[in-house]
Amino acid sequence: MRDSEILMNPNDLVVFLKKGPAEFTREDIIRFCEENRVEMVNFRYAAGDGKLKTLNFVISSKEHLDTILSDGERVDGSNLFSFIEAGSSDLYVIPRYRTAFMNPFADVPTLELLCSFYDSDGRPLESSPEYVLRKADEEFTRRTGCTFKTLGELEYYVISPREDLYPGRDQKGYHSADPFVKFADLRDEAMRLIARAGGRVKYGHSEVGCFCNGETYYEQHEIEFLPMPVEQAVEQVVIAKWILRMLGSRYGVEISFAPKITVGKAGSGMHFHMLVERDGRNLVVEDGRLSPLARKMIAGILDAADALTAFGNGIPTSYLRLVPHQEAPTTICWGDRNRSVVVRVPLGWIGADGMTLDANPCEDRCREERSSKQTFEYRVADGSADPYLTVAGLIVASLHGITMPGALEAAERLYVSGNIFRPEFKERLAEFDQLPASCVESAEALEAKRAIFEENGVFPAGMIESRISTLKAFNDRGLSEKLYGNNEAIRELVEQFLHVA
Repeated sequence: MRDSEILMNPNDLVVFLKKGPAEFTREDIIRFCEENRVEMVNFRYAAGDGKLKTLNFVISSKEHLDTILSDGERVDGSNLFSFIEAGSSDLYVIPRYRTAFMNPFADVPTLELLCSFYDSDGRPLESSPEYVLRKADEEFTRRTGCTFKTLGELEYYVISPREDLYPGRDQKGYHSADPFVKFADLRDEAMRLIARAGGRVKYGHSEVGCFCNGETYYEQHEIEFLPMPVEQAVEQVVIAKWILRMLGSRYGVEISFAPKITVGKAGSGMHFHMLVERDGRNLVVEDGRLSPLARKMIAGILDAADALTAFGNGIPTSYLRLVPHQEAPTTICWGDRNRSVVVRVPLGWIGADGMTLDANPCEDRCREERSSKQTFEYRVADGSADPYLTVAGLIVASLHGITMPGALEAAERLYVSGNIFRPEFKERLAEFDQLPASCVESAEALEAKRAIFEENGVFPAGMIESRISTLKAFNDRGLSEKLYGNNEAIRELVEQFLHVA
């Protein structure tokens, strides 16, 4: 890590230790705690419901802290994961030093550490979501020699009492500025705290969703991150959700990542952008256009798209979001800059040199050439997603595409340009498969394509079976049609899943 990166880094440990998080050691953590008079340490870990859990320690001595960091602690896995039975449920949680950050909300100096799960024999817990992601990442690198990177887009609603001063326009909130957006300060504070916790934030802005329902005001925002190796990319999403909820509690408002707040208004997604690197070079682009490797990966994701919803769209209201004309996908296809497709290829600064010089005539030269920023974006997942399993699923689906016979032909066949809902696309649209319309259909798709995810033991069979069983238990086939026009039933359903994951 360069000196300039350390000096400008918002993470207290990076600045104090003068090294990047990947280099943190047990001795580093102990020294930081000693010299900064840290009184408490919290272990954090994401359980089966997607929310961060907490185990608190009051530090009584250096030896005590050393033991905690060296040995971790025991937890009851049966109360964390549905696939673990109570009869043999003891698990170890072991801290990952690189995840350390100071709790911005605690009354006393408190250090936070994310943990990994291990079984009674000291092996990584095969069905732990964070370990499934690690296996997928290692498998991708082993088979391709490349690094898979991703970034998340985190959309959410702030729910508060209605305020009529400078009202926002219904469904016109995209990139609104003060005073027509009420909670930009909450978002800005969240971004700063996420950065202090080790997150790499790209930007934040208000989103389309803005409306009143009686005396309640709903305002939608988004925080987007920078591309990171997949484990860190998912960790920053999980921590960001915790920080946003904590801030909401402090501000006296509710923060919801639910996929749908009400019918007819913008839903909240959790999109993931992807790229692949080798020796620091982005392989998504070749000769100024999307590379064959990227198109094969997209073909694999589309081939597994219906089954991927089992990890990224886990509740009945997920399928109230996946409806036509709401900038959410319904049809299994891909395209450039089209927000109604499963995979979108956004603008990537390809062939767009000279803009800065045109906007700034006083500049006398372009900046040095850098690696391409081009990504491709999976737009189906939402706030109910298990981000570990969703990204792991995208990795194995990408590998599936790389080795799939006829992948380039499939990518060509499933490509669309323009708005797929325009009349001229009607016949073409009928040729494409549709995404599942319920949790039950999602479970059936996973059942049919589970071999893609179980290959080389990345997703354990027991986890797949547990996921299928959980989704089928919602018994929600045809729910959208049953709820049509029944606003009270829709409201009750939304309330049930308002604080999912």
